[in-house]
Amino acid sequence: MDIQIIRSRKRRKTIQARKRNDRIEILAPAHMTDEQLQPHIDSLVKRIDQNEKASVLSDDDLQKRALRFNRQYFDGILQWQSIRWVTTQNRSYGSCTSMRGTIRISDELASMPTFVLDYVIIHELAHLLEPNHGPQFWELVNRYHLTERARGFLMGAGVTSQDNNA
Repeated sequence: MDIQIIRSRKRRKTIQARKRNDRIEILAPAHMTDEQLQPHIDSLVKRIDQNEKASVLSDDDLQKRALRFNRQYFDGILQWQSIRWVTTQNRSYGSCTSMRGTIRISDELASMPTFVLDYVIIHELAHLLEPNHGPQFWELVNRYHLTERARGFLMGAGVTSQDNNA
């Protein structure tokens, strides 16, 4: 993607990015050198990419998948308040706050195979019944026939913890 830097003497501290057609415009103070600006550019471009990726992801699609998995693997007994895509989850691919019934799924999964996304959803749904990673939790998660394959994929993608792959 083409990046254009627009420097301004009026701008003192703030750096801003905006997307115009197929170009990202970086609005920056005139006094900043390219070297000073580069880490900010990297961060802003990454944020724009994440926001674009998230805009094509549908929370409604996640909800439909979760409802199907609830019926298929949990006999329809689970209840949750929300399941949604997030762009801010960098250390794990999913999280569940079981007391509130909120599930968050990292947008990083959008570029992974569907069976991996399905595994993470099932993993987080299982936390609604078992908040820890004990034997009963893994008994629930292992109902999904591709659990080991998905865990192996995530380990290869850089998630190193055996207990908390989602």
